[in-house]
Amino acid sequence: MRRLVCAALLTLLAVPALSALVAAPVEYRHGDEVLEGYLAYDDALAGKRPGILVVHEWYGLNDYTRSRTEQLARMGYVAFAADIYGKGKRADDAQGAQHLAGVFWQDQTLLRARAQAGLDQLRAHALVDRDRVVAVGYCFGGTTVLELARISAPVKGVVSFHGGLKTAQPEATAGVKPKVLVLHGADDPFIPAADIAAFQEEMRRGGADWQMVFYGGAQHSFSNPAADGTLPGAVYEEKADRRSWEHMKVFLSELFRP
Repeated sequence: MRRLVCAALLTLLAVPALSALVAAPVEYRHGDEVLEGYLAYDDALAGKRPGILVVHEWYGLNDYTRSRTEQLARMGYVAFAADIYGKGKRADDAQGAQHLAGVFWQDQTLLRARAQAGLDQLRAHALVDRDRVVAVGYCFGGTTVLELARISAPVKGVVSFHGGLKTAQPEATAGVKPKVLVLHGADDPFIPAADIAAFQEEMRRGGADWQMVFYGGAQHSFSNPAADGTLPGAVYEEKADRRSWEHMKVFLSELFRP
């Protein structure tokens, strides 16, 4: 019997630790504004690891944002979804989302500062290797992470999924340090060709290490299964979703290569 117990214990020790996802809301502040982000990581892994800042769409930090955050955590990163709007500030429709996002579209300084607050929260976590952090954003969040790149925030790179490309002062962009990956629907009706051309010229002028990938047949919000066309021009596209995630993974592997 003793031998059987010992053998059973040895067998258990030989089995790799199973993933133990830890995920929970995290309250933090930017000035007087109370924010509520969402943190996720795999507790079965030991030691510090790269961090991923996730920035939500214009609806706010919702189930879709949390699902992407958990997906990144299962890949071995500490993932933190920033709250740009403020605790409890969420939208149920395009009109409400436009109202919330409009505040930050009109105040680029506030947008950058709110994104930086989320980044600071992530980099302060005990499990995060603060020198290996990337920011990933969707739609409004894609616009936001590009602003972090423009100010050369302390991230190794940024990834924009179907994000807006305009900035208030494109001529001021210079010396972009983070690497930039833009994943874009070729048929996105919300991003005019002039914005694409201006963005590319801005990146060239700023000396950025940048990439832009277009997905044929894809419109805005192509990565979100909830985008059903209720908002015309915002439609989920499975191939673009799958391919863009793989492009992001390649980008991350390059940035975090030992």
